[in-house]
Amino acid sequence: MKTEAALFTGVAAFFAVVTAVYAWFASEPAGTAVLVVSFVMSSLVAVFLWTQYARHGVRAQDRRHVAVHETAGPLAFFPPRSYYPVLAAAGTALLALGVVYGLWLFLIGVGVLAPGVAGFVFQHNDR
Repeated sequence: MKTEAALFTGVAAFFAVVTAVYAWFASEPAGTAVLVVSFVMSSLVAVFLWTQYARHGVRAQDRRHVAVHETAGPLAFFPPRSYYPVLAAAGTALLALGVVYGLWLFLIGVGVLAPGVAGFVFQHNDR
């Protein structure tokens, strides 16, 4: 994570310099506020990555000459089949259409989206 941390530190430094120059020459506060928020968010990610690097040390991906089998391992759990994505997508579509056409369709969208999200959250809960 050292590379990623250094990258985001560079991005934060860039936004710090650009924010200082922009605030000095510009007379509008909106652009300055956006640049300050960009600096804070990139600094937040950089601090997180530096903390993770300090906690966990060098990963196999950080070493220059590493064998492929050293970086292999379980990546994630992928469920074999689920209808909850379709339900969540339909609920989101109805929700967006409800913003355009009226509260009644928005509420139907909430009613369809809620079980879809709940299904995503609890479909592989073993308790």
